[in-house]
Formats: sequence, C-alpha cells, structure tokens
Amino acid sequence: MNVLWQSPADAHAALVLAHGAGAGMTHRSMQAIADALERQGVATLRFNFPFIDAGRSRVDSKETAVAAVAEAFAAAKARTQSPVFAGGHSFGGRMSSHAAASGAIDPAGLVFFAFPLHAAGKPSTDRAAHLKSIARPMLFLSGTRDALAERDLLERLVGDLAPAELHWLATADHGYRVQKRTRASSEDVFDEMARVAADFMQRTVGRDG
Repeated sequence: MNVLWQSPADAHAALVLAHGAGAGMTHRSMQAIADALERQGVATLRFNFPFIDAGRSRVDSKETAVAAVAEAFAAAKARTQSPVFAGGHSFGGRMSSHAAASGAIDPAGLVFFAFPLHAAGKPSTDRAAHLKSIARPMLFLSGTRDALAERDLLERLVGDLAPAELHWLATADHGYRVQKRTRASSEDVFDEMARVAADFMQRTVGRDG
C-alpha cells in the first residue's frame, strides 16, 4: 500500500485520513486537511482505496474498504507512538467507522469530515445504524449546507451516540465550499476543522490517560 505520511516534529496525535468516493489521497481538499492538521500538531496518514488505484469510478465493497482502512491503520501505528485516530472525508469516514465497528481497527477515536448520513434528497439514518456499536469517542464535522447530512437528523443521531460531538461548519457544503458573503467567521474552513479536531483529540487522550 502506498501512503502519504505527514507529521510535524511535535505531533501529539495521528489520524488515518481516508478519502471520499470522488477523489484519491492527493486531492487538494485532502491535502488542505492534512496541512491544517499538521499546523495543529496532528500527523496524518493518507492512502488510496483500491478502486482509485485501479482507475475505477465505482467504490469498493465494504469488506474491501474495511481491509484497506485496517492496513493503513497498521501502517500509522508502525510510524508513531502517539495515539492514532481514524476517519476521513465522506465515504472514507464511513468506511473507517465500519472498520471500527467490526473490530478491524481500535482507534483512539473517530473524526468524520462530512459524514454522508444519506443520499442527497433522501434523508435517512440507515447508514449510521452501526455507529451505536462503537464505544470510542466520535467527532462529526459537518457543513450547514451539506446535502448528505440533514441537520435535524444528524443532530438527533449524535445526541443518541455516546460519546460523540458535532461541530457545524457555517455555510460549508459537502465539499467544504463556503459562502463567503454570508459566512460570519473569517477563519478558513480547513483551519476551523483542524482546530476543532485537534482539540477533540487532545481531550480524548486526556480522558483515556
């Protein structure tokens, strides 16, 4: 497995960062997340799911994707003594959660960048039924304009999970595009995600310690 390991010298945590269904580990959004996390003292390990390396547009089966997450998680554990978290953008985050639910990985916690709760225009929580079997802390970073995560549904879901947290990214859509004219915060959306994620990781490690 080819991976991209990006780490600051003083990393306090590491995150296995899985990509979404539409682009691989080198996509500019994935790079922006990794760069922002590095500035917050978090190392990242990125990898491609097999369908990307094979040049296919159709995503891998859950079993194949979970196996890839497990391989990447082992690669991260071999590179650092810091606590290792798992997660990713959209499809990658969802497959990381399946890996945790099945016992294929045992991360310190899970970080979801735009968890795809349902298909656009088809609100449902069926895709998230397995999350209740995960005992590790979870953080959901979701845009207020994300068409794949209806706000009321996601809030109710997170409220039923323990422990889990939800942070709304004002005016962001599923691909992190923001409406600059109406977004009240001047903070870059990737810096906001990284700041919240790093704080979550530090608090999670503190609880475990």
